[in-house]
Parts: sequence; C-alpha cells; structure tokens
Amino acid sequence: MTNPTRRIPALDRDVSAVGFGCMGINWAYSTVNPESSRAGSQVLAHALESGIDFFDTSDAYAAGENETVVGRALAGADVLIATKGGLIGSIVDGRPTIARNGRPEHLRQACDNSLRRLGIDTIDLYYLHRIDEQVPIEESWGALSELVEAGKVRALGLSEVTTKQADTAHAIHPVAAVQSELSVWTRDALGDGYEVGNIVEWSRARDAVFVAFSPLGRGFLTGELNTENLSSWDFRSTLPRFNGEAAQQNRAIVDAVAEVARRHETTSAAIALAWVLAQGPHVIPIPGTTKTRHLDANLSAAQLVLTAEDLDILDNAPSAVGTRY
Repeated sequence: MTNPTRRIPALDRDVSAVGFGCMGINWAYSTVNPESSRAGSQVLAHALESGIDFFDTSDAYAAGENETVVGRALAGADVLIATKGGLIGSIVDGRPTIARNGRPEHLRQACDNSLRRLGIDTIDLYYLHRIDEQVPIEESWGALSELVEAGKVRALGLSEVTTKQADTAHAIHPVAAVQSELSVWTRDALGDGYEVGNIVEWSRARDAVFVAFSPLGRGFLTGELNTENLSSWDFRSTLPRFNGEAAQQNRAIVDAVAEVARRHETTSAAIALAWVLAQGPHVIPIPGTTKTRHLDANLSAAQLVLTAEDLDILDNAPSAVGTRY
C-alpha cells in the first residue's frame, strides 16, 4: 500500500502525510540513557521501512543527544530532516526544562552544532524553536535567513507563534512552515486562542505547511495513558491537563475519540490523527512513539476518511480542562 503524501512547496518535495516527531525517543517522556537511545534507533528504523520520510527533532531535546540518535539512525536515507534552534534544553531537579535564546550568535552556532550532530551538510527545514522576548524577531529571523544564503539551511520555519509574529518574519524571509500544537483537545492554532489567531489558515494562504506537534495530546487521546502512573521525570506530570480533577474531566474528550474509533473499527490514535489531517491538505501531523505497533497505527490514519458525522462528534468534543503548560 502506497503511503499518502503532502507537499512542502518551499522545498518542492512531497513527504509522508504523517511524519515522525523525535522528541520522545529520549527526552521529556523518558530519561536520557543508552537504552532509550537504542529503542529510539529501532523505532526510527521501522519508520523508515514503513515509508515515513519526514522527521522532526531539535537541539533542545536531550541537549542535542536526540539529534545525534536521529542522525545515526537516518544516515544516508533519502528523508527530510527538520530541526530547530533557539531553545536550550537541560535537566533541573530531575525534570527536563528549557530556556530561550534567540540571539543571532547563538543561532549561528546552534545551526553548526546541529549539522555536526545530524551528520549532514544542509538542514532541510530549520525552525526558530521559540521567539526570545529579549531579542527582536527581526534579529533572530534575519540571522536565520543568512544561514539560507550560506547554504546551511534550505528553508525556514517558526514554532509556536502568533499570526502577527509570523507576518513580521515573513516580510523578511519566506516562512516555509509553522509548527504548533494541534489536536482534538488543543485548537488554539485554528483561531480559538485570541492572541494566536488562525495560524493554520495563515499558513495555507502563504503556501506554507502547518506541522502539528502533539497531535495525540501527548498520548492522552489514545486512551492508553494512565496519568496516575506518570514518573516524576515525565514532564507531563507537571502539566495541569494531566493532573487531578482536570485529568478526570478530560476523559470525556477521550470518550468522544473512542466513539468514532469504534465506528471505523480502528484505534483512537488513528482517529485523532485523521482529525488533524482533515484540517487542511497543508497540515502534517508529527506524532512520536517508541513502539512499532503504535507507529503502524499512526500511519493508518492517512488512509482514513472521516465522515461529516465523525467530524461533528470530534469538533464538538468538550474543551480541555487545564492549560497546556
């Protein structure tokens, strides 16, 4: 069976409709150790064999070790690799934490470091991971545009921005992709968040792709996550939506996804991803996993066609209780 694809205009390339978010293979949901890196390499190999050719990482994940694992696993493969600069990842009190740094000198060095760890000559898609409020976006984005001119990067993207911020950047250098969280329980990017604006539509109107991270609600929407058993080093244990009464109330969203899954005799993960794919032909979800069976279920989403009734159920699922962070 041929995997459906979606086009990235700025790169003049089609990629698998469902990409792979690499963060979780050894960061945020697990500790950084040789075992997690080996498991990550195995699932990345299975992703390649399954036809996935769009992989997303960052220098902030496991302080660059994530890029190293990704680079080794994908070495020589004809894939599109996206990575990011502008955040510094570290461990504080046993938990992953990040700090922003959008200074031009940092971004230039970060790009060089990413190229080395990934073992490539050019980064296909390089994101400003977050806007540094201490640095004008014009300075950060200008530095990134110089990396394109130098041949170190092919195209640029923005992560977690408002339409106003995207406009500012786009006037300096084309925005090829916008990445933000989008799922059945997180819809800010569709205009539900007043400050964000409809960044999904903004991307479509400018021939940019919208890359949806955490399309499975960091595992919550699959119905398989036991929030009461999260380890102290799992950063989800600090997130309001995953704790106490909020987690219990949010089960109603899981139930709505499961209802549609039963109609299609498939997994809740596949339905949650199909909903994200249905938000536009320029939308590419990048779920991550460390299990091959989950990866196979994720890929099946690209073959699903949700009915108007399915979409009505999912669109009218309860709003999430608790903030994202």
